[in-house]
Amino acid sequence: MTKFEIINEEYYDEELLFADGFNDAVIGVAYDKATSTNRVIYSRTKCIDVLMERDGMEYEVAVEFFDFNVTDAYVGNKTPIFMDDEMFEE
Repeated sequence: MTKFEIINEEYYDEELLFADGFNDAVIGVAYDKATSTNRVIYSRTKCIDVLMERDGMEYEVAVEFFDFNVTDAYVGNKTPIFMDDEMFEE
């Protein structure tokens, strides 16, 4: 079972906002105390990997596309969180 499926099952009674096409990059859920909502957390590294594998983008193009079109999109209080986890890669 993927993390996406586990979260959907665990939070079945809640409307979470997912980023289309990045289900493989889901890493968790965080409670946003300021807005009293749960927000889906994505791995930025995995999102970029998805763009490279799925869409055939080169690394630099995928990073630019992701930063401009995904992380800059604000869609309300439940906007997903994109964690910059690159610093943890070995």
